[in-house]
Amino acid sequence: MGSLNKMNFITRLSALCLRKSKMQQRHQSSRRPAVPLGSRILTDPSKVFEHNMWDHMQWSQDEEENAKEKAAENSLVKVQWEDQDTYEREASKYWNEFYKTHKNNFFKDRNWLFLEFPEILPEKKREELKTEERSSEHTKINSANSFSHKNEMFEEGEKYWKKNYGGGSTSVRGYVFNKNQAKSLTDNPQAKNCGEEFGRLESFPGSDATYRILEVGCGAGNSVFPILKVLCNTPGTFLYCCDFASGAVELVKSHSSYNSAWCSAFVHDVCDDALPYPFPDEILDVILLVFVLSTIHPDRMQRVVNRLAKLLKPGGMVLFRDYGRYDTAQLRFKKGHCLSENFYVRGDGTRVYFFTKDEVWNMFNLAGLTEVQNLVDRRLQVNRKKKVKMQRVWIQSKFQKPLLLLNNREETTERHSFR
Repeated sequence: MGSLNKMNFITRLSALCLRKSKMQQRHQSSRRPAVPLGSRILTDPSKVFEHNMWDHMQWSQDEEENAKEKAAENSLVKVQWEDQDTYEREASKYWNEFYKTHKNNFFKDRNWLFLEFPEILPEKKREELKTEERSSEHTKINSANSFSHKNEMFEEGEKYWKKNYGGGSTSVRGYVFNKNQAKSLTDNPQAKNCGEEFGRLESFPGSDATYRILEVGCGAGNSVFPILKVLCNTPGTFLYCCDFASGAVELVKSHSSYNSAWCSAFVHDVCDDALPYPFPDEILDVILLVFVLSTIHPDRMQRVVNRLAKLLKPGGMVLFRDYGRYDTAQLRFKKGHCLSENFYVRGDGTRVYFFTKDEVWNMFNLAGLTEVQNLVDRRLQVNRKKKVKMQRVWIQSKFQKPLLLLNNREETTERHSFR
């Protein structure tokens, strides 16, 4: 038995070294690091059914062509125009029926959020969680001699934040900037006036907070409650969450962990530009957009993104994850479910679009946001009981609102230097 454990240890260590070196193999993608997006790499195809999910899969040309053919085939027969109009007009009805049927039992809590999106949390809280992860991993290794890479994943995600904030950040009237940017802002009279405007605003939920998050399309709270579990002991933070299905919002509000001191859940249709939010523009540090944009008609997506961008503070960030082109979910649709190119309706009347990362980049770029991360997440999901393999494709992205106040200040300085 001791010899077997030793062999397992060597095998796992070899796999870790292989991931680090980013060697090009058929079953390992060399296009991005092992983290973010997981760190379980399939190096031996014979062991595919040993785990439920394998990360960083690289498709062969034949697999890519086969997926394209399947998508083209299931798109040949389109849904009738009158039915398409019904699905658009009554979208909230179909989602309300969905939550009435499934309540909060359909989706699992997204406990992976803090690994892939550490930016959800204020910097101080991120540091605390990293310390806790180190302590936890140390205990696991000593007690069970096990390999776990959660802390490694968290630190990799943290690199994206530090790349944009120079390794140190501070808060100026609720805005998060790196130290040099903060000094420029405090020296800038226009920035001070901006802070005074906030002081004159009427009180609103979360008005006293200095770090604010909005989840769009909160559903039954599968992101809300993992976030609240962390934020409830973090002073100065506040979470907004909305959904256009009133049934979903009621599920969130009736949950035992819901607390209006830390969270405000409200019904909202992001496609309705005239509908006001219960807070002013440019106050959000983070907008979470996870498997939401895909439910909206492609013709309306850009306006939704444009409006959400206005809610962000300078330096604020959109954290995006959604279905990618040729995901198994797309290829499984039968003829007659296609609404338009890469846009489908499910049997329950809810709709879904499948993105490319270029489409995602274009939308957020047109909204005035800059790319921090934009990745295609290819994974192999397996049903070990039925011996079924499914190629999953998701898009994971982070886009940031430029520091406009600083840009304006620099432009003003340049104009003055020519006088």
